[in-house]
Amino acid sequence: MSQRLLVLGGAGFVGSHLCDRLLERGDAVVCVDDFSTGRRSNIAHLDGEDGFSLVEADISVALPVDGRVDGVLHLASPASPPDYLARPLETLQVGSEGTRRALELAQRQGARFLLASTSEVYGDPHVHPQIESYWGNVNPVGPRSVYDEAKRFAEALTMAYHRTLGTDVVIARIFNTYGPRLRPDDGRVVSNFLVQAMRRQPLTVYGDGNQTRSLCYVDDEVSGLIALFDSELTGPINIGNPDEHTVLELARAVAELFDPGLEIVHLPLPADDPTRRRPDITLARERLGWTPTTTIGDGLAATARFFADDLGGEGLG
Repeated sequence: MSQRLLVLGGAGFVGSHLCDRLLERGDAVVCVDDFSTGRRSNIAHLDGEDGFSLVEADISVALPVDGRVDGVLHLASPASPPDYLARPLETLQVGSEGTRRALELAQRQGARFLLASTSEVYGDPHVHPQIESYWGNVNPVGPRSVYDEAKRFAEALTMAYHRTLGTDVVIARIFNTYGPRLRPDDGRVVSNFLVQAMRRQPLTVYGDGNQTRSLCYVDDEVSGLIALFDSELTGPINIGNPDEHTVLELARAVAELFDPGLEIVHLPLPADDPTRRRPDITLARERLGWTPTTTIGDGLAATARFFADDLGGEGLG
């Protein structure tokens, strides 16, 4: 018997790929999204597919889903800095009230609940690479705190439901993810560099560019999330790629795809921007048998092809 699964934030970048994969394996999927940052085009190809349905709703206000629910995968939240900085109150609301509504539904239905948390709970880490037992170094009153603390609270709420009510939960800590369906105006490092390169504009690097990121291709990320959801683990578990690069290295890799002579310009570093980011995925490897396999070169090329289509062929000459 197939499962009926709710994907909250299912029209978003990662959420839409998750909908695809769950449907492909035979699950029924209810995609819930308010389209504040998700895009209808991400799920347009699923319209009319057997087992797929869409509920347009802000889960901070209501979660109007009827019928049996076997699992709730909660990815609903602005996730890129420009989005959550532009929607600070909404980001805190979906991390708190939205998470509570999702947990309530999972508890009533006896469903498994997956929280898509984030590497941002580690803040600007003093431990490197970041292991799940590290408590983090987060500025609770800085501008990024609206996202960091929303996710930290969501983790605390998830574990409170688990310990107090016995809710079947698991927490995934997602690290930087990229790939097709990333919005060109998303504001993350990969989308910024690719759009600038396609338009033959200078690549903007914040600070000296020596801060690091570990980028996981979206297909690998989704495989890890599904493996974690299917497990009996509670977590938190890091789901990310430990292949670490400086931002300057990423800029040069993108330039190589288009024009190695593209200028790189440096801008001031945003407040609380983490200097290092790399997951320790020992638990995911040992307990899930999961490890990312897509190289940064292959992943960037695939993302560039998507952006070329999304931007109407800009930069392809």
